[in-house]
Amino acid sequence: MANQGSDRRAVLEMLAKAAVASQFPGFSRWVFGQQHEHEHKADAAPPARQANYQPSYFSPSEYRTIDVLTGLIIPKDESLGAQEAGVSEFIDFMAAHGEKGIQQPMRDGLQWLDSTAKKDHGASFTGLSSEQQTEILKRAADRNGDGHEFFRLIRRYTVMGYYTSAVGMKELDYPGLRLYSESPACPHTSDPEHRHLPPARI
Repeated sequence: MANQGSDRRAVLEMLAKAAVASQFPGFSRWVFGQQHEHEHKADAAPPARQANYQPSYFSPSEYRTIDVLTGLIIPKDESLGAQEAGVSEFIDFMAAHGEKGIQQPMRDGLQWLDSTAKKDHGASFTGLSSEQQTEILKRAADRNGDGHEFFRLIRRYTVMGYYTSAVGMKELDYPGLRLYSESPACPHTSDPEHRHLPPARI
């Protein structure tokens, strides 16, 4: 059936979580692109980055580390990156509202990151050069590395936050993600071999 399987379920989960998060008035940058599409022209600038966001779950230092990490995972190049999209706000919201499996693992991972940075370079992670930060993150990306589970977690929520933001939805040109909001029916309705199939369900 069209659009069935784990990839589609993951996107639907992403959209559902983003819809809930988009109701939070504290966001200064992160905007759920699909819900607010009618409010933004395709070439509109994203919300300006504001320095006064107050994290709800993470400490200021933890939040700063998360912001740096998201920028390393999806950096700014020809397009705006995760920092410009406000993904760190999205991750903080998810942790603050009891997102299953994110709170303590994320906090433990941030502690591992800082301890590794201090052991290897004598400074906290945010105090390192971008090259040193990237080197530690690459080590965590290794399947056999100590920080691999944390890397998978922060990468998952970075991608989720980015591609449901106004910036990320523009990068996807909107329809690329929006097509998952409903399951289209089979286009070959007259085909005898398909007549026995029930309608697609989400």
